[in-house]
Amino acid sequence: MSNTTKADLLMVLVTLLAAVSWIFSKEAVMQMPPLLFMGIRFLMAGALLALVGWRMMRRLTLDQCKRAVMVGLVFGIAMSFWVTGLHRGTHVGEGAFLTSLAVVLVPVIGTLVFRETPPSSTWLALPVAVAGLALLSLEHGFRPEAGQLYFVLAAAIFALYFSMNTQAANTQTLTTRDGAVQQREKVPVLALTAMVLLTVGVFTGALSLVLEPWAPTFERVSLELAGWVVASAVIGTAARFFVQTWAQSLSNHSHGVVILVIEPIWVALFAAAWFGETMSLQQLGGCALIFTALLVNRWGAVRKLLKTWL
Repeated sequence: MSNTTKADLLMVLVTLLAAVSWIFSKEAVMQMPPLLFMGIRFLMAGALLALVGWRMMRRLTLDQCKRAVMVGLVFGIAMSFWVTGLHRGTHVGEGAFLTSLAVVLVPVIGTLVFRETPPSSTWLALPVAVAGLALLSLEHGFRPEAGQLYFVLAAAIFALYFSMNTQAANTQTLTTRDGAVQQREKVPVLALTAMVLLTVGVFTGALSLVLEPWAPTFERVSLELAGWVVASAVIGTAARFFVQTWAQSLSNHSHGVVILVIEPIWVALFAAAWFGETMSLQQLGGCALIFTALLVNRWGAVRKLLKTWL
C-alpha cells in the first residue's frame, strides 16, 4: 500500500473521529463554560501524547519548537471561535457545514499567505460556497445567528492552520535571498501533535481564566460530564489529531483535504440520530451548496481519487 493510499484511509478515519467529537463536545459545553472545556480537553490530550513521545520532544530543535507552537496558537484561536459557535449555535449539523468552508479557503490562504498558485476550481467554488452560506443565514432575512458567525470565522482560521500544519509535518526546501537552498527539517508527527495540543490547551485555558467563571463547574462535576470531557480528549482530540498529522506527513499533496469534506455529512447524521436534529429545505439547500463547493474546489483531486479507488 502506497503512502498516499495510507494517507487517504487515515483521513477517512479522521472524519469519523472528528464527527463523533462534535457530539462529545456539544454534550460537554451544555454543562460547562466552552473555553474551560477546551482548555481541559486539549491539555489532557496533549499531556497524553507528550507522555508517549517525551523522548522525541526532547530532541526537537528550537526552530521546530517555534514552528509547532505557532501552529498551536493559530489552531487555538480557531478552536476558540469554533467552541463558542458550538456553545451559542442552535444546529450542530449546520455548524459542521459552515466550518467545512475551511476546505474552500485553504487555497485562498495559500495564495495570500504562502504565495501559492491556487487552481482555477477555487474561484469557481467560492461563489457556490457564498450562495450556500447565504441560504443558511438568510432564512429569516439577513439575521445570521451568532453561532453561525463564529463558525465562519473558525473556518477561515482553520484554513490557515491546515496549511501551517502540513508545512510543519513535512521537510521543506527553502531558497534564501542570496539563492542558497536550505532544507528545513520536518517536526516529527507525535511531537508536533503533542506540542500543538498543549499550546491550544494553554491558550484556551488562559482565555477562559480571564473570561469565564470556573467555580460553578467544579462545584457540580458529575460522572457524565467527566465522561464527555475524557472521551473528547482521548478519542476526539488525541487520537483524531495524531492520525490527521500522521496522514499529512505521509503525503505532500493536498487532496487529503478532499476526504475531510465527508466530515459534515457524518456530523449531520450523528446529530440527527443523537439530538434528533432536522433541517428545513432552505438549510438543506445551503448545506448542499457548500458541499458542492467543496467538491468543485478540489475537483482535480476528487477525480484522481476516484480513479485510484475505482
